[in-house]
Amino acid sequence: MSISSASEKHAFKTSIAAINADLHCHSVISDGTLTPEELAQRAFNNGVRLWSLTDHDVLGGQARARKAAENLGMNYLGGVEISITWMGQTVHIVGLGIDEQNPILSHGLIETRQGREKRAQQISDQLNQAGIPNAYQGALHFAGNPDLISRTHFARYLVEQGICSDIENVFKNYLVSGKPGYVSHRWASLEEAVHWIQSAGGKAVIAHPGRYNLNALQMDELYERFKDYGGAAIEVITGSHSPDQYISFAKVAQHYGFMASRGSDFHDPKESDVDLGMLPNLPDHLKPIWTAFH
Repeated sequence: MSISSASEKHAFKTSIAAINADLHCHSVISDGTLTPEELAQRAFNNGVRLWSLTDHDVLGGQARARKAAENLGMNYLGGVEISITWMGQTVHIVGLGIDEQNPILSHGLIETRQGREKRAQQISDQLNQAGIPNAYQGALHFAGNPDLISRTHFARYLVEQGICSDIENVFKNYLVSGKPGYVSHRWASLEEAVHWIQSAGGKAVIAHPGRYNLNALQMDELYERFKDYGGAAIEVITGSHSPDQYISFAKVAQHYGFMASRGSDFHDPKESDVDLGMLPNLPDHLKPIWTAFH
């Protein structure tokens, strides 16, 4: 079907941007609390029609998520969120439309997961020195798999023990730079993460750019290198961005020629600020990342 008039073109563009796509969330396979099947059902119930499960550095939930989405009639994009180190800080790169069977991606994720257990033991040691014993075992209760243990699992333990009122309070007082329980970790490089995603047939997306403690020059350098390596998009509408940041990062996407992505970064019904599928639409002047896929 051809689109002949300017008004018809605008209507078509708006309809594409208005698709209820949630392309960033986490299951119990990494640091979420719901199964892939429960997430799929929740997303569908909330009106999501294009979905991706993007667990941290692991692909173990992909087959289940895809099957659940297809059974519900949702479109599905294979996904992952890769931890990288950029200028001494942790940054996250989402891969969308990936083939979870790809050996280059799978091997890269195995490598980047190595060291999580050692880091967790060091976090536990620091918390013990701060008067919080048994933190490793407590966090492992929430993680299940020591290869996937993360700060979020420690945070849930601190809330369970009544040390902090909620997850947000934990990350104000523990587990961050300058606070008890902070242990840095060398993740993958930006170039490696983008390469792994592209090798698996996917598109690389900078996750929640508003969350990073980087100055403007450092962020510009991140965008430039990301683009040079073949990065495709940034998250503009995401659970941790404010309305003002929606506008700011829409401008970033336009300036660098990035496509735009949308995702709640949902982890848990009680912890997450935004539920699956409940974000505003992407601005209709941006090119949604899902237009890169058939």
